[in-house]
Amino acid sequence: MFLPPRQSEIVERARHKGRVLVEELAAAFSVSPQTVRKDLNELCEKGVLTRIHGGAVLPTSTHNVQYEQRRQIAAAEKRLIGKAAAGLIPDDASLFINIGTTTEAVSEALLERNHLMVITNNINVANRMRPFPQFEVVIAGGVVRAADGGIIGEAAVDFIRQFKVDFAVIGTSAIDSDGALLDFDFREVKVAQAIMANARHVILVADRTKFERTAPVRIGHISQVDSFVTDRCEPAAIRRICADREVALIETGAAGG
Repeated sequence: MFLPPRQSEIVERARHKGRVLVEELAAAFSVSPQTVRKDLNELCEKGVLTRIHGGAVLPTSTHNVQYEQRRQIAAAEKRLIGKAAAGLIPDDASLFINIGTTTEAVSEALLERNHLMVITNNINVANRMRPFPQFEVVIAGGVVRAADGGIIGEAAVDFIRQFKVDFAVIGTSAIDSDGALLDFDFREVKVAQAIMANARHVILVADRTKFERTAPVRIGHISQVDSFVTDRCEPAAIRRICADREVALIETGAAGG
């Protein structure tokens, strides 16, 4: 899904402020309120924003943004995060990669590696990596979630528990101010927890927008990961946790910066 520049900027403003108002946007972009309302209506129809009186807000915490739309949010930042995370993984390693648009960016960057064993519950990752003979791709069994190609449920958890790998690459839908890692689907969370428990080095990949979101299901805590790769970590509390718990914090910086 492609968003026109003005609509992309509207979404970015909503992420930073929590909401956007028609009159403020009309003044900021020097367009009519009617034009702004049309933009907001289109964004709401796509599920990117939710309409309120006089403006719009981000979707509620109990509903995740649709997967194709999530790919467009901070896409350039995710590519940089993917490259940085892939740089932590050497050739001849074994690793888990779980569901998420940022973890998919890591899988894209890993195409430059050799002799990896990749175990995943993400059909998109498996399809991206399977054509390359230098990779052994192992895919979990279980229920395939139609929305994003993620494989979830108890069968996937049992499958993951058979392995003990060098690295795990995990994503999260939200990072709370206390360091909690949060998601929307408890079935996906159980798979993520099994992945974390069965890897020697856990790499969390998440862009800065995850600090502005919330979700209802707890995966774990940022102190449980070994490396945290993000474009920018602004919350001082998260930086303190990383320092106190010896979590390697890697910031790639803003795309183009």
